[in-house]
Amino acid sequence: MKIPQTPPDHIQLLLKMAAEGATDKLLGAPPPVGTPGEYLHWDKLRRLPMPEGWTPEELWTAIKFKRGSALKHIPLLDKKGMTFVYGVPDEVARQLHEIDMGGGGAIGVAEPITNAQTRDQYVVQSLMQEAITSSQLEGAVTTREVAKEMIRTGREPRDKSERMIRNNFATMRRIMEIREQPLTRDLVFEIHRIVTEKALDNASAAGRYRNAGETVAVEDAYGEVFHNPPPAPELPGRMDAMCDFANGRTPDFFVHPAIRAIILHFWLAYDHPFVDGNGRTARALFYWSMLHHGYWLFEFISISSILVQSPAKYAQSFLYTETDGNDLTYFIMHQADVIRRAIADLHAYINRRTRELRETESLLRSVTALNHRQEALIGHALRHPHARYTIEGHRLSHGVAYDTARNDLLGLQKQGFLEMKKSGKALVFFGVANLAEKVSSAAPSPRA
Repeated sequence: MKIPQTPPDHIQLLLKMAAEGATDKLLGAPPPVGTPGEYLHWDKLRRLPMPEGWTPEELWTAIKFKRGSALKHIPLLDKKGMTFVYGVPDEVARQLHEIDMGGGGAIGVAEPITNAQTRDQYVVQSLMQEAITSSQLEGAVTTREVAKEMIRTGREPRDKSERMIRNNFATMRRIMEIREQPLTRDLVFEIHRIVTEKALDNASAAGRYRNAGETVAVEDAYGEVFHNPPPAPELPGRMDAMCDFANGRTPDFFVHPAIRAIILHFWLAYDHPFVDGNGRTARALFYWSMLHHGYWLFEFISISSILVQSPAKYAQSFLYTETDGNDLTYFIMHQADVIRRAIADLHAYINRRTRELRETESLLRSVTALNHRQEALIGHALRHPHARYTIEGHRLSHGVAYDTARNDLLGLQKQGFLEMKKSGKALVFFGVANLAEKVSSAAPSPRA
């Protein structure tokens, strides 16, 4: 990925246009170019066909002139001491409305995630999805099925990739617990320790600032540097300023909660206060902020599953912000779209799962001896013939006591739906080879 071209100095261009008597181009609305609603960066605008009578430099100056009056300053400073700014163009306002409707309200929320008997399955599914894809963004290499098996069975990670995923899962569970707490330096350090546990080359770097002797840069696989973060001595003050912003103490004007969470994500990634694990920590803080501000549906939403589909656009949104006068609108617009798509994916997943569960329920409806947890497990086993189940994994998936999970699995084994084997000291359960026939034969015939 190439670093986008830094825009020309629009102030100098503005003075030039004024001197040439082209103020009418500045005072009117710039002619539309590109995709409607797009927040164009110079690097893309300069390649587009220009409206008649306009040069790329003139159009860029007119666009920047219009944007400037709507930008707001926040306390995040760049390495030169200049503030970051952001705006809320119509496209962002529309996305924020969709986020408000889809992420914090109760209207239109599917019954499976409001039903106390089934919601925990969706929480755990979301946590696993975010843990896996957030780790993949940072280079973790493993299949989703292997990662889910590790989390469900509770086995120890075999390599660094699995360790990253296991740590991310633990981090997301911790975020759920601390959502009501204000953000503090110690809490950020705690999150970083969980994210990086046993996954750093230098274990002592967990839960502390990088020091002056630890050079950290954001670069690609070929060594091209995209970002050099602020120097280590500034980090304590910058962290305090970040926590003040996260807790709503700054700035002195209203910041939409979703925008505040998005900026918090950017802030920690920009400061890069740790030797490693900055991206995963930044995304964890985004979740803390959304949940802290009442967007409860984010228990079930994975943004990293969207980000991992196009990591270059994720990186580009950072670079656009840095190269165009610290304008966070690029990053906000990208992240708002990611959130909107993640919410849509959740609803699509729920609809798909609901259809699957209905099919399973039609098969299991007459097997009255099964509870809802056992029905869910048999439904999963029907769709995943080679899956294995443990008492701890069943307990974790449904949020029940160990004895309850044990009785569920032993009951299914006794009824002939599961086979049981020992793996070390643990009991492992598998669906029987003819599970569908077993379920069908267990249900009373229509004549009966």
